[in-house]
Amino acid sequence: MIEIKNLKKSFDGNNVLDNLNCKIPDNVIYGLVGANGSGKSTLLRCINSIYKADSGMLLVDGVSCYDNVEIKREMVFIPDDLFFYPGYSLYDTAKYYQSFYENFDLEFVFDTARKLKLDFNKSINDFSKGMRRQCAIICALATNAKYIFLDETFDGIDPVVRLFFKKLIAKQMAKKDTTIIMTSHNLRELEDICDNLGLINSHKIILESDVNELKTDMLKVQISFKEDFDKDKFNKLNILYYKKVGKVATLIISDAKNSKKFLESLNPLILDYLPLTLEEIFIYQMEVLGYAFE
Repeated sequence: MIEIKNLKKSFDGNNVLDNLNCKIPDNVIYGLVGANGSGKSTLLRCINSIYKADSGMLLVDGVSCYDNVEIKREMVFIPDDLFFYPGYSLYDTAKYYQSFYENFDLEFVFDTARKLKLDFNKSINDFSKGMRRQCAIICALATNAKYIFLDETFDGIDPVVRLFFKKLIAKQMAKKDTTIIMTSHNLRELEDICDNLGLINSHKIILESDVNELKTDMLKVQISFKEDFDKDKFNKLNILYYKKVGKVATLIISDAKNSKKFLESLNPLILDYLPLTLEEIFIYQMEVLGYAFE
């Protein structure tokens, strides 16, 4: 488990992380989402000892992880801004990783690269952006590390290959009880793969939840009545969003279970429950917190 308490990190006097608290359980895919500059990448770099936190506690498996060699052998981090040594091929890069991780699976690299038609001997820096990202993810999974950190995981990867890697990541978890922490600006990329979600805003994590619980707790409703009505008709509900066009209102409501009972008791003319995407949930949660654009 990764446990973070009151973590602070600033650069040139500007807070990037401020009293951030977070718990990431074992054997999950944890999605870290937030606006640009919210601190997602900084948090991953602090966990991986690239940055030293100014204060607070950061524990991995119950011990401090900063410059802890034993813990770092169980961690691998693929940053957003990828770096490969000049002239290094995928084979060279894999052998480099193998020198640090005793359980590195070189055959896994060969097998996966063949499926993706990646040239083992070609310099990675001559590959496209998406192909470089593929090489990085392959090497990260091949380490068989307990904790794998992927920043902007699928950036530049086309939808077909993205689906391939999602399946590969799921297999990795089943095989090694791996914990994978992923960031992405595209919430739709995380919706069908993450077990848990952390929403970061104003330099701290303001929401942590099981993704399925988060989606089932919020309700999108379209409703209409014979008589005219306004928002006050629903004053017993916790409404995150309300808009009425003509005689039909659209509502986003939390506490789905109890809200359904109340709505049905109003005997509406139309009552439709609509699915919410993770992206919509994120947007409405951020609007409640005052982060929105007209």
